[in-house]
Amino acid sequence: MFKIFRFIFIFSFYFFSYKSFAQNDSTGLRISVLTCAPGDELYSTFGHSAIRIVDSMQHNDIVYNWGTFDFDTPNFYMKFARGKLLYSLSAFYFTDFMQEYREDQRSVYEQVLNLSGKEKTAIYQAIQKNMQDSNRFYHYDFLFDNCTTRIRDILAKNTGSFNIASQLVPPGTTYRDLLYEYLDRGGEPWTKLGFDILLGSEADGTLNTSSAMFLPEYLMYGIDSAKGNGKMLVMQKGKVFEANVKKDVSYNYIPFILFIVLAAMVMLLSLSQNTKAKFALKIFDSLLFYVTGLLGILILFLWLFSDYTAYHNNWNVAWALPTNFIAAFFILKNPRRIRKYFLLVSLINILLLLFWSAIPQQFDVALVPIVLLLSYRSYRLSVV
Repeated sequence: MFKIFRFIFIFSFYFFSYKSFAQNDSTGLRISVLTCAPGDELYSTFGHSAIRIVDSMQHNDIVYNWGTFDFDTPNFYMKFARGKLLYSLSAFYFTDFMQEYREDQRSVYEQVLNLSGKEKTAIYQAIQKNMQDSNRFYHYDFLFDNCTTRIRDILAKNTGSFNIASQLVPPGTTYRDLLYEYLDRGGEPWTKLGFDILLGSEADGTLNTSSAMFLPEYLMYGIDSAKGNGKMLVMQKGKVFEANVKKDVSYNYIPFILFIVLAAMVMLLSLSQNTKAKFALKIFDSLLFYVTGLLGILILFLWLFSDYTAYHNNWNVAWALPTNFIAAFFILKNPRRIRKYFLLVSLINILLLLFWSAIPQQFDVALVPIVLLLSYRSYRLSVV
């Protein structure tokens, strides 16, 4: 008899719970956030985020992705560099979306959201409005408006439970710090150096809880701790696909080591009076000024003509002087004609080294040997 009563009680509990849930949520929607692990390509270095919506009434399983762009766009690379390339929101069947990540061996995590029927409808309608041709496209900004921040903003606007309960990053953490975390973890020192040369002081802005969620993993951490209206935002979480790939992270300081060795070799060579050594130094000096001049032109171009905020106010132009490009040709012909220029370059680089930590932008430590070389070789050229 006791077993019968217990069965009736359990059955009634689940029946009325289901009935109550059905009355409060008749949408048939299941909404989750997908977080994809970083990949090997530059555009996938920091991972990816998307929203998955399962519609049990329409029998659809769709992933909405704000990170799509067209490689066949005319002048693709120029538009990409200048921040003029349009990104868009696209929809994919879940199986098609997952196929790419399985092939690339990139893990995918899912957080099923604990939403009311009203919240699900609001998110769904917001996405459908965003899918309209007049709204799909946007100018991507890596730090401030990307495929992850778009999801963050949709959730913040359309749910009452997007209050982040924990601090995601320590006080004083910058955008550059979080980029370093990914690049160091992935063992990509040359990419890190490239980022440090091209990113200006905007990347050294400090993060708060909301802005830290410009990266997919940090959005995942934020959603995990989000709550409001007496409930946690995440109802269920797990791995949709787990890759078995480990990256080699043992070469993070290789640029610094190589540049130190290069600087030592050049300085030793500078002491030689051998004719061949002097000719080799002339070639090296010309290349040094040519390359730093080209970098300076690129930095200045991106600063002035790119829509990416992160490229602006770039203090790397202090050592990568665009005028070095012109000076490189004088080195091969007659460096005596611009001795004062070389002396000025030497002084600028000495001051840069002296006030390295006071500059309102974090420089890559691997650049120290390069700046030292520029200072030393410029001085030698100024007294030829």
